[in-house]
Amino acid sequence: MIDDARPRLGRGLAALIGENLPIEATGGAAGQRTAPIEFLRPNPRNPRQHFPDESLQELADSIRERGIIQPILVRELQGVHNAYEIIAGERRWRAAQRVGLHEVPVVVVEADDRLSLELAIIENVQRSDLNAIEEAMGYNRLIDEFSYSQADLAKLLGKSRSHVTNTLRLLKLPETTQAFVVDGRISAGHARALLSLDDPSSVIQRIVDGGLSVRDVERLVAAKGAEKKPLKNPSEKAPDIKRIEKEVSDALGVAFSVTTRGEAGTITLKFTAIEQFDLITSKLLS
Repeated sequence: MIDDARPRLGRGLAALIGENLPIEATGGAAGQRTAPIEFLRPNPRNPRQHFPDESLQELADSIRERGIIQPILVRELQGVHNAYEIIAGERRWRAAQRVGLHEVPVVVVEADDRLSLELAIIENVQRSDLNAIEEAMGYNRLIDEFSYSQADLAKLLGKSRSHVTNTLRLLKLPETTQAFVVDGRISAGHARALLSLDDPSSVIQRIVDGGLSVRDVERLVAAKGAEKKPLKNPSEKAPDIKRIEKEVSDALGVAFSVTTRGEAGTITLKFTAIEQFDLITSKLLS
């Protein structure tokens, strides 16, 4: 659980990033300064592990024209002289090296491993710098290493609990499928729609080649689920019932089935992702 005695990271990070008042926000003893670029070290715990070359070059071009506007957040490396570990801003540091800068602006804060990881995740999430898999791995690390609950994370990050839950669910996908999210070839929405499949790879290439939308994938997955589940008494289901099931399934994008007992019966709508649930309820209520 989050220690309620220490400052809330939401306000602390706003000060760190938005107002450049890191010392008051974190209780450190040093402030903004410049440091030789070779004094900085990347953080092996940084949730962001992917730095696309094209976007890195764009940032380098911007730095060449305007300099580094936002300082890099760092902490001192214990027992190492003139060395700082980057908490937030590794992308800026990498781009500055391309430009050939000798010094970079930094803000030095006192932070243990937990606070360092929190700050790195929050800054990246606020800037939308993480892909969904990196975001999920960051959340999972806070849960595994520091016993956060999903409710803690939602409060810390200013996100809904369902967002945290759905993001963490992406880690259940095979690594080959996760790689498509990391590379940006499919979106997090596509990936969530694939969670109910035993073999998502059978659908992924169709998404990439055909430019399928998330709704297209949800319908495709629902159809596969309907095919996979055999009927207990297929001979008792009339052709018009089968036709209605298919039409409604196609219209709603979820598996729809009808079970009859004489003139009575039940209808079932099955969803595999929160987006499908939202779609169902919005259509029913409208």
